[in-house]
Amino acid sequence: MTPGTEPGKGSERQRSEPDENDGGLSVGDPLTRHTRRLARMCDTCIFRPGNPMHLQPGRLAELVSQTQASDGYIVCHSTLPGVAPPEVRPAVCRGFADRYDTQALQIIARLFGFDDIDPASLTS
Repeated sequence: MTPGTEPGKGSERQRSEPDENDGGLSVGDPLTRHTRRLARMCDTCIFRPGNPMHLQPGRLAELVSQTQASDGYIVCHSTLPGVAPPEVRPAVCRGFADRYDTQALQIIARLFGFDDIDPASLTS
């Protein structure tokens, strides 16, 4: 549930893993030069009805507001380091991408394109 920025922004080098120096998460794949995005919402998506992640009241609205203000996107919590298996890389949250059309998502779609990742592949 981390707001992100477009892949490669501010750096000549794209990374497929978080950089310990800047704390950033990259959803860009340096091999395909596309952006990872879930093909559908994960089972515990923060946008699913019933609050499967047990977010505090107002937290989802706060995340969306912050992300829209930065014209970014939300990284799926199921793909975050420490949550996902080690071979899984961060990906754009499908629940967010289906509901909001931010500048970052528009730029990514036009310049890079998306590789849709099956959420079933996130489990070990």
